[in-house]
Amino acid sequence: MRIEEDMKLGFKDVLIRPKRSTLKSRSHVELQRDFIFRHSNIQWSGVPIIASNMDTIGTFHMAKSLASFNILTAVHKYYDTNQWREFISITSEAVLRDVIVSTGTSPFDFDKTKQILSLSPNLNFICIDVANGYSEHFVTFVKKSREEWPNKVICAGNVVTGEMVEELILSGADIVKVGIGPGSVCTTRVKTGVGYPQLSAIIECSDAAHGLNGQIISDGGCTVPGDIAKAFGGGADFVMLGGMLAGHDECEGTIIEECGEKFMLFYGMSSESAMKKHIGGIAHYRATEGKTVKLPIRGPVKHSIRDILGSLRSACTYVGASRLKELTKRTTFIYVAEQENKIFTKF
Repeated sequence: MRIEEDMKLGFKDVLIRPKRSTLKSRSHVELQRDFIFRHSNIQWSGVPIIASNMDTIGTFHMAKSLASFNILTAVHKYYDTNQWREFISITSEAVLRDVIVSTGTSPFDFDKTKQILSLSPNLNFICIDVANGYSEHFVTFVKKSREEWPNKVICAGNVVTGEMVEELILSGADIVKVGIGPGSVCTTRVKTGVGYPQLSAIIECSDAAHGLNGQIISDGGCTVPGDIAKAFGGGADFVMLGGMLAGHDECEGTIIEECGEKFMLFYGMSSESAMKKHIGGIAHYRATEGKTVKLPIRGPVKHSIRDILGSLRSACTYVGASRLKELTKRTTFIYVAEQENKIFTKF
């Protein structure tokens, strides 16, 4: 046993220090980024936000809506091949280029992913998604996937430390997904005692990835647009959103009605709700590591996306970053005891 005594930080622990700026307007900020990925050499340009591959968030409807903003959607792994075939048949090339195909690590998942990718040459992204990216089995699967798909962008995770980011990139991942336990409907930290504050994880993992010409995705922990700005400021190349996109019309959560008001159910992918839906229940050897919540229906996702993008532009103007790519270079974090004045929170 050992103790690391240096402080690890989450989004709630810091604010971004403002700096002198020459920008005259938020409209002058460029949020689009251009990437060429290490292993696949594929080029992609767009706003580096990703809709999570949770089954209520990473839907075909979400992919179509977010593609209009040039934002990526990690489509969940529970659509079957026929559903993918139908989606591809009615979807433009431009949308498909912003779609990520999610997969697990079983032989069934591998074969299914092969079938899906064969349906269109415009599907360029794969997300190999597990809760614990530290297993040798996972690393072996990443290597196998790179051998099978040398010309696809492979995202792999989740991990939270630099040495594992390096291991995954050297094994074939272009992008590593970072985050254990920060999600709004994740209970891993309280069930297992395992985790890592998200901002410190981003800072450590981005440093490791960028040294190898790889990228990272910050996955989880963002509750307000300012958290997204902090994630980018900390060095994240992409930010994945779940709870902030939940409850919108493009989601596929169950809708319930209480006292004349409609709500959508949103749950973690290791929750009892998810396990009952997809694998028939909770295996005798494991516990749930997610919860189910009900959210007010929020309407079309485009309104929330515009608010997020406007907030990011504003964050950039406060530190003098004319492009999103410059935000991390212009960011100084200050440690704080409070984030906002909550006197009128109840009104």
